[in-house]
Parts: sequence; structure tokens; C-alpha cells
Amino acid sequence: MTKTIKLIGIGDDGRASLLPIYEKWINESEVLVGGKRHLSFFQEYKGETWTIEGGLTSLVERLQSETRKVVVLASGDPLFYGIGSFLSSKLQLEIYPALSSVQLAFARMGERWHDAYLTSVHGRSMTGLAQRIDGREKIAILTDSENSPNKLASYLLSFGMTEYKAFVAENLGGETENCRWFDLVEMQDESFSPLNVVILKKVDHNPVWPIGIEDEHFIQRKPLKGLITKKEVRTLSLSALRLKENSVVWDIGTCTGSVAIEAGKIAREGSVFAIEKNEADLANCRENLAKFRVDATTVQGKAPEGLANFPDPDAVFIGGTGGGMAGILDICCSRLKQNGRIVLNVVTIENLAEAQTAFKERGFKTEITLAQISRSQPILNLTRFEGLNPVYIIAAERVEGE
Repeated sequence: MTKTIKLIGIGDDGRASLLPIYEKWINESEVLVGGKRHLSFFQEYKGETWTIEGGLTSLVERLQSETRKVVVLASGDPLFYGIGSFLSSKLQLEIYPALSSVQLAFARMGERWHDAYLTSVHGRSMTGLAQRIDGREKIAILTDSENSPNKLASYLLSFGMTEYKAFVAENLGGETENCRWFDLVEMQDESFSPLNVVILKKVDHNPVWPIGIEDEHFIQRKPLKGLITKKEVRTLSLSALRLKENSVVWDIGTCTGSVAIEAGKIAREGSVFAIEKNEADLANCRENLAKFRVDATTVQGKAPEGLANFPDPDAVFIGGTGGGMAGILDICCSRLKQNGRIVLNVVTIENLAEAQTAFKERGFKTEITLAQISRSQPILNLTRFEGLNPVYIIAAERVEGE
């Protein structure tokens, strides 16, 4: 029978970070597992050592059949963006954390951290970070050699996030520990140890946009403005999508990106994927994304081509089909996740009838809202109302059991 494995957190100062009982368990073990840096602290170890390299699946398989006393070493708190979560889901573990790098970094700053937002770009894409952190007062970010502090600074500046100062803590607890403050422009040109934590602290006001951003705030095609999902229709459509904080959203025919942007602010822990056939509109979309601090994946193309590379969605917004409704709905309906929603905007009764039939054929039920919006306009010292084009908002979800 497999014995319980001890997973012990260790700091950058090696043995000095360990409680005596932890060191005793390590000395008494028969197999010691860890990264090269962790194992380098135990040159005198008498048992067998396994170096963690690459994925963890093969390691789990070896550990599952191992009957000797095993200790696994991990950095800091193994359950904080570490290997502890994966290993504990597969193995019987006793977990003994060390201080995490984030705890130490805030201690060096001399500030509380229970109200900080914690995230990581260590070994993962930076895409989507902008909307996740926008407006937060304090953010701790784990980085790596690829997503380094200077690259992080360039990324944040591309979204205009100049209201933040950065505290970079390198090699925490080690002999070469180094902690420094930077503004983001300075941080772009520095070099850093790969072992670091970045803490962003908001020192100035950030722009705030409520749901229902005014149409004129978006960069739009000139001289023919107006190719945008209008604020009122956009708000109703977003409500119909029933987005969650971690939703994966497709925006098909994104144009100015107005729906993608507002969806990204709601699903800030999720991800947004937008496709647009017109090159000039897509350029405007990308400018708008940077302005409103939403980091979405954008593709130039005519749907359904281009959708194959998007992950399966929780929500799909279709602002226009360009005559390819059947092909688009084939992909969207087949790949929509369980309990997902598709919202389609159409302006003609012919397209409404086609959409209604197409959804029914694919096992979807629909709810339709006819939005007839009028906006007030001044006329001399009086006020009149000017109507917008009526829009049918079709919200579709899979019939239970289909």
C-alpha cells in the first residue's frame, strides 16, 4: 500500500527556512523529490533523489507505485500557484507549507495583504490580465523569466495603466534578495532575477466606465460612424448573455469591439474572443480594447472560418452574419457549453424568421425582444425624440435533453 507522502515547502534560503521537524523528516526519508534548485540544498542526502522536470503526470505515476518513505519539496506554499493542488488531487499527501513569496514581499513592503488581488503569469499567458486587475488597489503577480517584470511593465503601459507603481521583490529570503520600487516606465528598461514577485499599488485615479458605455466614446469608422451595437441594445444583449465572471465569450462580427469590451469587463476572470472581417473595423476594435483596458483575442476573418481555434464558449454574441447564418449557427450551437447562451441581433423580419427556424432545427429555444429605442434631441429650446433602427434581440439556449 502506498504510504502517505510529505509535501514540504521550502524557501529560497534552503535549509534555513525549514523547521527542525521538517529537516528530520527529510533526513529519514528514502526518496527526496524536487526541482534542481530544491535538491541542491541537500547535497549530503543519503537516499534516492528524483528531479522534477516537465509535466507532473509521470511523477504521479511513479509516486503511486512507490512504497518507500517519500518527501516532495516545493517552493514556498505548495498550494499557492504550486504543485500541491495537482498532486493532492492524485495522491495521499501531508502538506507543510513555508512562507509564500507573496507573504514575504508584502512583509518587505510593510503593508497588509489580506485585501490584495493575487494572480500569476508564471508559466501562463498574460492575455486577459488587463481586465482582471483594472481598478484594483493592490495586486500581487507571480512572474517568470518569459513574463518578466519589464515585459509586465510594457504590457500595462500598452493599456495606459500609469496609475500604478511597482514593488519588485527578487530572491526573497536568499542571500541575493533585492527589493525595489519602480514606476512602470522605469521598470521597462530594468533586468530582473527570474525569481521575483511584483506588487502593483495604485497611487492615482483610474478611468471608470459603467455598463452601457456611451457610443461616442468608442473609436468608430469615419466618415460613416454608427457601425456599432448601440448602447441600449448592447446593454440588453449583454443581459441576455447572462455572463459570469469566468465566462468564455465569442463576439462574432465585433466591428468596433463594443460588446467584446463590455463583456470583458463582466467576465474579467474569463476570456473574450472576437472576429471581424473588415480590416479597418478590426483596427478600430483593437484601439478601443486598449483604451478600455480589455485584453481580448482578436482575429480578422469571416465567420465561421476562424472559429475553430477559439475554445468552446459559455456565451456567443452575433452582431451580424454576413449572409452566412446557417454555417455560423452550426458551429456556435454544436460547441456551446452546457447552460450556455447565444444572442443574435437582426434588423429584418426575414433574418428573424430564418434565425428562429435555424435555432429550432438545432434543438434550441429562443426568447425574442424587439428593441425600439428613441433618444431625446434638442430642437431650439424644446426637446424631441429621434428613433434608432429597431433591433430584434434573439436569445437562444439548448432545449433540455437535446
